[in-house]
Amino acid sequence: MTPNRLTALSAVLGLGAAACFAGPGRWWPVLGALLFHLGFVADCMDGKLARLRGGGSPFGGWCDFMLDRLRAILCAAALMGGEYLRSGQVRYLWLVALVISLDLLRYLNAGQVSQVRDLYRKNRAAPTRSRRGLVKAALAARRIRVHLFSGIEFEMTVFVIGPVTGFVGGVALAAAALLVIFELRLVHHLWRITRQPVVHSVPTAAGSMGHSLAAEASLVRQPAGR
Repeated sequence: MTPNRLTALSAVLGLGAAACFAGPGRWWPVLGALLFHLGFVADCMDGKLARLRGGGSPFGGWCDFMLDRLRAILCAAALMGGEYLRSGQVRYLWLVALVISLDLLRYLNAGQVSQVRDLYRKNRAAPTRSRRGLVKAALAARRIRVHLFSGIEFEMTVFVIGPVTGFVGGVALAAAALLVIFELRLVHHLWRITRQPVVHSVPTAAGSMGHSLAAEASLVRQPAGR
């Protein structure tokens, strides 16, 4: 078993889940939820196996990410489309767009937040930790996330809890609300971080010298010739 084979297995299980979500009756969506969960387990294992064997390839990481997004899109369309065919309620067509949009927005926002956060972690002039910051660091060291409802919880709620309980629409709306709340909380935390000055090293004749990004921005705004 290799990481790429686990990624392929996860994709195949995701396709099977999508096919079951579109099936008629009460129990086809439940079988789809089981297949989605098994695919999720395989998807969690490929990265761990790659690290255990000494690292993975960039193409493997790209393939894993893209297949995950494709699986979520197909499962959302199949699940909500199947509910629409069974009930005839147009709201499920709107839920297709809502689930896909929030899932993509979440992962897009996660990448941008990580870039900004890493920048400030590397270049912060005087790193000070409040009591809340120390608690967050302690939890992170034990792999306990304070961002309690992210893309993983969103997908598991929509594609597992919803079909199993039979309340697909209501569960999807509740998951969407929780995801939006925690994403806004994450953005607010990012805004607080970016209010702090960032210092990076500027090579000079005398050696490296601390230079504030805020000061650099003021220099950039100076008219040409000064």
